[in-house]
Amino acid sequence: MLGFVFGFNARLGRLHYVLATIGLAVVTTALCVALASQIYNGTPHGVPLSLARMAWSVIGIAIIFLLASFSLQCMRIRDIGWDPVCVMPMWIAILIIDHLVAKKFPAFALDADHNGTIVAGMLNLGMFLALIFWPGAEYIAGPPSFALPSRQPDPPPRQGNESAASSRIARVTNGEFGRRSG
Repeated sequence: MLGFVFGFNARLGRLHYVLATIGLAVVTTALCVALASQIYNGTPHGVPLSLARMAWSVIGIAIIFLLASFSLQCMRIRDIGWDPVCVMPMWIAILIIDHLVAKKFPAFALDADHNGTIVAGMLNLGMFLALIFWPGAEYIAGPPSFALPSRQPDPPPRQGNESAASSRIARVTNGEFGRRSG
C-alpha cells in the first residue's frame, strides 16, 4: 500500500519531475501567502501578530509539502532504476547521522549557524544532480521494440506408454515448471 501512497511503484521522468517540483513550490508559496494574508486581515488593528495563531496551519502546509516532495523524489528515483525503498531511508539516515555528528563535534559543522557537515552538503548536491540530470532507466536499456515476441511451437505429444501425469512430473523435475520458451 505504501507503493501507492508515496509513489514507490510509480515512475516520473526528468522533465515531469522538474515541472512537478516547480508546481509544488508555486502551490506551497500560494498557500503560505494566503495563510499569512488571512491571519493579517483577521487580526484587529493595534494587536500584535501572533505566530501561535498560524502554528497549526503552517505545520499542516509543511506536512503536505514534505509528503508531496517525498513522493516526487521516490517516483524519480524509481525512474532512474534505483529502489526508493532502499535509497530514501539510507539518505534520511545519513542526514540524521550527519546532524548528530555536527551537533556532537561543532568543529566538523560548516559554521556555527549550520547543523550539518560538508558530507551532507555534498550528498544533497549529488542527490539533487542525480534527480535532475540522471537519465531514466528506459533510456539506459535502449529503445522499446514493437515486434511481437517469438513463440516456439509446443512440442508434439509423446508417444508411448507414459501417462499424462508422469509427463508433467518429468517436466517439473527438469526445471520446466512455469518457464516459457521465447
